[in-house]
Amino acid sequence: MTLSLLLHMPTLDETVAGEYRDLPEPIRVPGCSPIPAKELPDPFQERGNDAYEALLHNTKRYGLAEGIFLNSFPKLDAGAINALQFAEPGKRTPPIYPIGPLVKIDSTGNDELGAEKCLNWLDEQPTGSVLFVSFGSGGTLSSHQINELALGLENSGQRFIWVVRNPSDKEADASFFSVHSENDPLSFLPEGFVERNRGRGFVVASWAPQAEILSRGSTGGFLSHCGWNSTLESVVNGVPLIAWPLYAEQKMNAIMLTEEIKAALRPKMNEESGIVEKEEIAKVVKELFEGEEGKRVKAKMAELKIAAKRVLGEDGSSSTTLSEVVQKWRTKISGLKII
Repeated sequence: MTLSLLLHMPTLDETVAGEYRDLPEPIRVPGCSPIPAKELPDPFQERGNDAYEALLHNTKRYGLAEGIFLNSFPKLDAGAINALQFAEPGKRTPPIYPIGPLVKIDSTGNDELGAEKCLNWLDEQPTGSVLFVSFGSGGTLSSHQINELALGLENSGQRFIWVVRNPSDKEADASFFSVHSENDPLSFLPEGFVERNRGRGFVVASWAPQAEILSRGSTGGFLSHCGWNSTLESVVNGVPLIAWPLYAEQKMNAIMLTEEIKAALRPKMNEESGIVEKEEIAKVVKELFEGEEGKRVKAKMAELKIAAKRVLGEDGSSSTTLSEVVQKWRTKISGLKII
């Protein structure tokens, strides 16, 4: 979906007057569900800023590429891939090569002892019973939101493993750009939270081995920021999602996951406060593990897991696509004259 938006950006810039956020109707992008303007990436929110101008400059050059590798596959992103591969005549859309899902099979971090404790705890839990909660390497929540999330997880009655970072009341991606605080992230949790949930919940400070957690049989759900790597890791392991996007293209990924392929649930934010409240969090977590909608999401993610394995197989579409591109390169190189 994001690539389709970027390739369509020059057209949007030429045909839309004023700010996108002021449009009464959602943005239409080839092959994608309609996108509310507030769900567009941050550079789109103000067309006069430098980030928008730089992005527009670069997207106008995309058509010069001889091809674009896409870390996705048709079952996951069917509408956008189809629209890109069969673009309207006259549009300078380069060939698109879906070769995904390509993911890391292990995690890297400095806390090996903490990772071992985390995985040992997971291995003691019943199959499909644990919700993994993580907002990626850069995602941060406000102090108020951390408090609501903690109480929501507690009130859900569900087992969970939660990677807690120090809060930021300013930027949702603050962990990317700030020096790590010496404060213990767990000190920002509600008083008594860790003790009350000991045994049912496992709280980790700052980092956990995500790839290994998602591959464990006891992991039955992933409350995620919907970064693309995390999304693909969920798909490969067949772990259904609760979509909680924070920044960049994550809101668009959440639209695709919830509205197009229906492999995720998404809690509703209180529009006035900008907070997802504890009651809503508890409700969505319970729904994922116990409700009918949760069953449908699990079934869809199980389908995607099978499809992901198939496309990466010897005769799968991703494998054959990559082989075809390599053969094109070989043919082109062999035809070059050495002077």
